Amino acid sequence: MTFTNRPALARRTLAGALVAMASPALAQDAWPNRPVRLVIPFAPGGPIDTVGRMVGERLREKLGQPFVIDNRAGAGGSIGLRATVQAPPDGATFVLTSSSLAILPAIYANLGFDPRTDLTPVSLVAEIATTIAVRADHRFGTLQALVAEARAKPGTITYGTSGIGSSNHLSGAMLAATAQIDLVHVPYRGAAQAMNALYTGEIDVVFASTVETLAHAREGRARILAVTTAQRIPALPDVPAALEAIPGYIAPNWFAIAAPKGLPAPILARISAELASLRTDADFRARFATLGAEPLMSSPEILAARLAEDVPTWRRVAAEAGIRAE
Repeated sequence: MTFTNRPALARRTLAGALVAMASPALAQDAWPNRPVRLVIPFAPGGPIDTVGRMVGERLREKLGQPFVIDNRAGAGGSIGLRATVQAPPDGATFVLTSSSLAILPAIYANLGFDPRTDLTPVSLVAEIATTIAVRADHRFGTLQALVAEARAKPGTITYGTSGIGSSNHLSGAMLAATAQIDLVHVPYRGAAQAMNALYTGEIDVVFASTVETLAHAREGRARILAVTTAQRIPALPDVPAALEAIPGYIAPNWFAIAAPKGLPAPILARISAELASLRTDADFRARFATLGAEPLMSSPEILAARLAEDVPTWRRVAAEAGIRAE
C-alpha cells in the first residue's frame, strides 16, 4: 500500500501554481531576455530605416539585447504594420513607422486593421520636416513664386514624391488645396528616384524629408523653398516654413514606435522610459540634428492623441484630392 503525504503534496501543488502564476510577471520584469524585432515597414536606406537603426542601437546599449531591424517594405508601409498587428504582444516585436500610420486608413478602403485600436502606442520618436525643393538653378526662387505661377498656369507645375499615398504625396495635395492651386503629382518608387527626376528636369519640384534633401542643398545642387512644419527648423534657419507664405498650411511628418495590441504594461513602461531618456541625450540629439530631425520621445498617450487628430485630417485631404491606393 502506498501512503501519500497529503500536506506535502498540497504545499508542492500550491508552490507550483504560484510559480506558474508568477512566471509571466517574472518574464516581463526580465524583459528583454531575448533579441527584439524592430519592424521597419519601408526599404533599407530611407529616412525611417536610418532613424530606426539609430534608435535600435541605443536601445541595445540600454537594454542589453539586440534590436534586430526587419525591413518589411510594400503597400505604403501596410505590410510591415500588418505583420506587427499579427505578432504576439510579448515584447518581442515593435514597429518604427512614419506618419503613414495615420495616412493609410485614408487611402485604403480595406486596410484590414485600425492603427488607433489594433496597435499599442509606445512613443512619438521624432518630428522630421518635409521640404519643398527645386534644382538650384530653377526659376522658382521662393514658394511664393511657385504659387503665383501655379495660379497663372494651372496644371503645368509637376511635383515628385516617393509614391502614391506617401506622406510626401499628401503634403503636396494639402498644399495645393490650401493654396487653391492645381499641381500635377508624379510618383516614383522612392525619394532617391524623385531627386534624380528633379535634376533631369522631369519634374519641377520635389516633396521629400530633410534626410533626402539636406545634403543636396548643402552641396549647392538643390534649393529648399520651404519646410512644411509649423515653424522653421534649426537645421535650416534661413528657410521659411511654408506657413509663412500659405496661411493654414502645416503638413506634419513624424516617426513613431508601436507594438502589437495588448503589450503588457510593465514592458510598455520600460521601453517608454528608455526612449524618454534619449530625449535629453546630447549625442543622440546631435545625430538627429544632422538629419534635420527633432527628437520627441513622447508618452504613449501623446502618440495616441496624435493619431486621433491626424487620421481624420488625412482622410479629408485624401478625399478632397481623390487619392486612393492602387
